[in-house]
Amino acid sequence: METALVGTLFCLASCGIAIWANKRLRSEARLPMQWWLGGEVIWSAPRPIALAFVPALAVLVFAGLAVIFFYTRPRPGQEWMMIPSLFAIGFMFLAVQVFHLWMVEKTVRRDDR
Repeated sequence: METALVGTLFCLASCGIAIWANKRLRSEARLPMQWWLGGEVIWSAPRPIALAFVPALAVLVFAGLAVIFFYTRPRPGQEWMMIPSLFAIGFMFLAVQVFHLWMVEKTVRRDDR
């Protein structure tokens, strides 16, 4: 039960970040999704798809983990590792999302000059 709650909270946080970014980037029709090491954009996606990608991936991963945690039991002595593992995964999703949005804003500002 706690695992589903932790996953839900991280998914809601990711959705909140995406909604905030959508308001900030409303003037952009497409957002970059990948860059070369030199900073050139490899490909872009429509703004709603680009902003929904990480939250959708987080929902899928946390739903899968909730199912796994529901149907399997950890080895004896490792029960305490479930919640910290979910927090680590959740914070990684948020860090990747924030990094992506930082790169997007950096690219958009550079292109506006």
